[in-house]
Amino acid sequence: MQLIDRHLPQWQFQEQHGVWVKGVEAHRLFDAIEPALRAPDPVIESAIALRELPGRWLQQLGWGGQQLPVRPFGYDSFTRLGHTPGREVVFGLAGQFWRMDYGLVKFADADAFSQLQTVPKLVLDVRLEPAEGACLLLTRTRVLCPDETSRRRFAPYWYLIRPVSGLIRRRLLGRIKSLAETAP
Repeated sequence: MQLIDRHLPQWQFQEQHGVWVKGVEAHRLFDAIEPALRAPDPVIESAIALRELPGRWLQQLGWGGQQLPVRPFGYDSFTRLGHTPGREVVFGLAGQFWRMDYGLVKFADADAFSQLQTVPKLVLDVRLEPAEGACLLLTRTRVLCPDETSRRRFAPYWYLIRPVSGLIRRRLLGRIKSLAETAP
């Protein structure tokens, strides 16, 4: 069983992207996953800044009850849920993602994530599937909304941000590949 299935076996929304990588050993690709997630990317940072801009303006004007995080949304917003060495790493996020402040709910670990029942949950998975002479590098994002109200609130947000989310995932795959190709 894949870790993503263990951490979020049911979902209403899913996105998947992949790239074939030739000539790079799977362990080098796996070792490049978290450094690629941490690496600054001006396109991703600009997309997040644009998404957060209305909330920051409202915050500066003293309007709205939602406080945006001091730091922009990013890798540090996720909690690592687990990994299968050399094969897969899974991160989780919980909250009301459509809100200007993301409505994030903090949790300590995979056990705490599994206990969350009343808030939407998101799982981000990066997985390697080795094949002869190549490796398929995949990223999958799944979202589970626990009730109809949160599903209705999340759905328009999902369809609005999905193209940018796809761009972010494809850039992540490219950074993993690039880091693995240039690793000593």
